[in-house]
Amino acid sequence: MGLIEDPYAKISVDNQMKKLFFVIIPLVFGTFSLSAQKTGEVGVFLGGSFYLGDLNPNGFFKFTQPAIGVIYRYNINNRFSARLTGLIGTVEAFDNQSSYAYQQTRNLNFKSPIDEISGQFEFNFFEYEIGNPKFNFSPYIFGGLGFFRMNPEGYINGSWVALQPLHTEGQGTEFNTSAPYHLIQPCIPFGIGIKVSIFKTVCMSIEWGLRKTFTGYIDDVSGVYPNPAQLAAQQGPNAALALAASNPSINTDKAAMVGSQRGNGKDDWYSFAGIILSFHAKKLANACFSYF
Repeated sequence: MGLIEDPYAKISVDNQMKKLFFVIIPLVFGTFSLSAQKTGEVGVFLGGSFYLGDLNPNGFFKFTQPAIGVIYRYNINNRFSARLTGLIGTVEAFDNQSSYAYQQTRNLNFKSPIDEISGQFEFNFFEYEIGNPKFNFSPYIFGGLGFFRMNPEGYINGSWVALQPLHTEGQGTEFNTSAPYHLIQPCIPFGIGIKVSIFKTVCMSIEWGLRKTFTGYIDDVSGVYPNPAQLAAQQGPNAALALAASNPSINTDKAAMVGSQRGNGKDDWYSFAGIILSFHAKKLANACFSYF
């Protein structure tokens, strides 16, 4: 069943894309200005992603999905580095796989892509320099600012359906006058890692990072159950789909659930963990040019 176009979503995405543009452009030009330095590194990230929220309140690494990414790291000195990262992952969770009875009764599910771009700083606890046997190992911490794109979907009647256009908590109705949530959001990435210079031009890092977000809707769940009559009237031809996505509870008295908690109202978190293989940028570029 096709979904009607949501004008709120289009406006909000356009606004967020403008904000994202003005944040990314300085980072990109900053990266270009540093690329000629001898201490630049380019690399790839391989690992996994998961989320913490209403459908997975405390299961670290539960429902982990594959994730990939790219990184540019500029080593300012032996202690500090700046980096630009782009990561692509997926998060998901299912109430029917929870050990909590209230989640099993609620019976919600979702999956969402997580596409992130961020700028971060690293601090090495030990002096570190790629290719230097005297300073070839250090644990580190990192933190910064970024943006991510999400698009939660629910598995309904045998297929995955985008949830935000369905206004599953009655957004935009008399019952809930809030505008639909934005699909592009800011985040604060931070975490820990260990880096080792395994060759003269190669660094291997193992790291785990969490992302503080400012939305409770990565999973499309945050508030209360809407008025089903108002939701159906708003959605028109998509009424049946919206009602099924909004309240798939196995509770037989769904009318009594209107206005009761669907989510806990708290912001969601997500995480990336994995291995980074990075290469000395200048020497890598020289090797590529010499090949040709």
